[in-house]
Amino acid sequence: MRELVKERLPKFTDDEVSLVKGSYDFLGINYYTANYAKNNPNVDPNKPSQVTDSHADVSTDRDGVSIGPKVRKDSWLAVYPEGLKDLMIHIKHHYKDPIIYITENGYLDYDSSDVEKLLKDEGRVKYYQQHLIKLHESMEAGVKVKGYFAWTLLDDFEWSRGYTMRFGITYIDFKSKTLERIPKLSSKWFNHFLST
Repeated sequence: MRELVKERLPKFTDDEVSLVKGSYDFLGINYYTANYAKNNPNVDPNKPSQVTDSHADVSTDRDGVSIGPKVRKDSWLAVYPEGLKDLMIHIKHHYKDPIIYITENGYLDYDSSDVEKLLKDEGRVKYYQQHLIKLHESMEAGVKVKGYFAWTLLDDFEWSRGYTMRFGITYIDFKSKTLERIPKLSSKWFNHFLST
């Protein structure tokens, strides 16, 4: 990292290193999907960025085959719950068995005029079921998971994609003045899951 990032990487004094080392209370992990990584030695050294610093190309596809199912072919999110379990166990074994919170985990639908389809979000329900099963398996393997947060309660503004992607378990009618909220199937599933 020091060789690739060079002067953009902050430097710490010995006192700062000892102050920071091992000082976290827990790790917060955002997990949506997994990617394949391939070495890319051809990064332009005159255009450094956090995207190219790793000198790697990442993709959910390898040889034209996705790591898991996608909502649609051009989606960045491929459903791969096994990756969550793999990550949890890797962190346990390589980072001194910390307390972990899953701070984001979620599934996207692309906005459409078919509100009924968006409300009957069976793909999201399946996504959460599969990921929570793998998270439970991680816990059975000794990973110290203390909390889980689904992304997100409400459809929201998603970075550069704006309102074109919907991650919420509650549908928001962005065209109405009242921003009507309607619980999706996934919201009802979570309610049942948490009450049993």
